[in-house]
Amino acid sequence: MPRITETPKATLARLRERIGRLRPPGVLYSTYEHRLLAELDPKKLPHHVAVMADGNRRWARLNAPGQPLAAGYRAGARKLQEFVGWCAEAGIGLVTLWVLSTDNLRRADEEELGSLLEVIARLVDDLADSGRCRVQLVGALDLLPADTAARLRAAEERSNADAATHVNIAISYGGRHELRDAVRSLLAEQAERGVGIAELAQTLEMDHIADHLYTAGQPDPDLVIRTSGEQRMSGFLIWQSVHSEFYFCEALWPDFRKVDFVRALRAYAQRERRFGR
Repeated sequence: MPRITETPKATLARLRERIGRLRPPGVLYSTYEHRLLAELDPKKLPHHVAVMADGNRRWARLNAPGQPLAAGYRAGARKLQEFVGWCAEAGIGLVTLWVLSTDNLRRADEEELGSLLEVIARLVDDLADSGRCRVQLVGALDLLPADTAARLRAAEERSNADAATHVNIAISYGGRHELRDAVRSLLAEQAERGVGIAELAQTLEMDHIADHLYTAGQPDPDLVIRTSGEQRMSGFLIWQSVHSEFYFCEALWPDFRKVDFVRALRAYAQRERRFGR
């Protein structure tokens, strides 16, 4: 019989199959992730990364049919803890996680909201008790149930203030609410000093408002990541993100992988930041 010559494409496919048996996909991804991360220039990495962890409900409907939507929230919370670890590994010292918007508070029914708040409170407890990060609450906590707000504040207080990683938890957060609260705080401060509205109107500068934001004193986010394929900001950090770079990913949040994160960092490092110039 004539000898059948294998095509280069078939040879490559056969080699890939053999490698796959020797090195599972998880190992391959880990190797790929480490290679990508090692190739990044530390000087070009963001100092502050914010994430809109979107797609938990859709993930639950696709991956846990028949189960409560809390299954998606729990999977999302586990991914948020992983994400904080990835940022720490990359040397990113400031992370903002948007876990609950003011719109979510209005739309969710009581049972679903209760489950979501419990998942968030447990996430904040775990981050605080890990000792690896400082937790700061960012949002209108007065809109939350009193017992939940108290539990969150207690976790914030006991987190490690000296940790290298600072994690903002944006809960009950809305950009318009933040600006409203900043203006209210500014007006109250100026009133205590005896400054009238007319005088304030003549002297008001942008820095005066920035000093009363939830994130006052922090650098603005360099990179904002949003998952689930949505390409809008939905009011997230609308003041702080004016010069941020954005990275949109199709993956639902619980499916967001470390390799996706590293690709976001690589995309950021390749951009030329102009800061409005």
